[in-house]
Amino acid sequence: MAYWDSEFQRVRSPLLRYGLAVVSVAISTAAALLIQEYQFRDVELPVIVLVIGLVTWYAGTGPAVVAVLLSSLTFNYFFAEPLYTFYVSTRDIPYFLIFVLSAVVVASFSAVRRRIEENLRHARDRLQDELEWRQQRDAEIRKLNHELTLRAAELVAANKELESFAYSVSHDLRAPLRHLVGYSELLQKHASGSLDDKGQKYLQTILEAAKRMGNLIDDLLAFSRIGRVESRTSDVDLQQLVKEVASEVGQQAKERKISWKIGALPACHGDPSLLRLVVVNLVSNAVKFTGTRSLAAIEIGAVNGNADKIEIFVRDNGVGFEMQYVDKLFGVFQRLHRADEFEGTGIGLATVHRIIHRHGGTVRAEAALDRGATFYFTLPKAVNPAEMKARQP
Repeated sequence: MAYWDSEFQRVRSPLLRYGLAVVSVAISTAAALLIQEYQFRDVELPVIVLVIGLVTWYAGTGPAVVAVLLSSLTFNYFFAEPLYTFYVSTRDIPYFLIFVLSAVVVASFSAVRRRIEENLRHARDRLQDELEWRQQRDAEIRKLNHELTLRAAELVAANKELESFAYSVSHDLRAPLRHLVGYSELLQKHASGSLDDKGQKYLQTILEAAKRMGNLIDDLLAFSRIGRVESRTSDVDLQQLVKEVASEVGQQAKERKISWKIGALPACHGDPSLLRLVVVNLVSNAVKFTGTRSLAAIEIGAVNGNADKIEIFVRDNGVGFEMQYVDKLFGVFQRLHRADEFEGTGIGLATVHRIIHRHGGTVRAEAALDRGATFYFTLPKAVNPAEMKARQP
């Protein structure tokens, strides 16, 4: 077996391969002579040609060439007239050429078939290697997906723990904060006469800071509740929702000059109460940051979305912001303006981002300093918009 290639069914050693050619030709010649002794005629040609085919198959092209040459010599010496010489008479030339041509054809056919078989084996090996590589990649992908699933589960658990922690801390802080505000107000009421101007200022600063902290806690509680509230989704008429919110916010800022422009808004699918909170936060921000304008211009509309999503925008002509800080907008307690310029806790846009993300959408913003800002958010389209349109008065 050390000298035999079981995969390609071929002798490995070159010396043995060429030795096989010589021995095979000798055996075939002896067999043909033996058969001829028993008065069988014209059997030498098929016997020798068969041996040449076998040599080509098991030994390769080089030994096959040697077998053809040796067979031609032995055929000429033992079977072509005149016998026992290497001379070929004119009458036997066609017979001799037919023998040589037959040997060459058989050898070439055998070599071609061997080459095709080897190519098929190589192709099979390549396919096997590719299959193993794909199986290895699939195993790695499954492993990565499993790790990703575990990490996602850990992240969900961590977020829930963080929400619970924020809710608990915010809830627990409200009681001592109420005491702080209450006793500060009592102190201000009962000891206002005994305090000088500096003492009154200190006390007022304590009250304002406590009230601001109370607002922060209330907003943080509202933010943490978003992840704890169960969604109740349905088809939502955004046109009606935006008109109601604009009317409510406009009533709160009725001393301001505000130009409202509300375009045609498609229906969407989501939680009505949460989507109302999104619109309230964005519209309220637009009103707040246009406070320095003599005429505030606020536009709400829709842009072309894809087959499954709609995109809504809220645009204003307010103070805007620099786009290099856009990534900070949707973080908790992130503010791009000083508290003495515009009031707020920095929770509103974080709430918007969380609600839209919960609906499977995205939020983005575009702005320029002192040239206004535009906020975009995407939502799933309504499941039955035709039915909603039919229900409208």
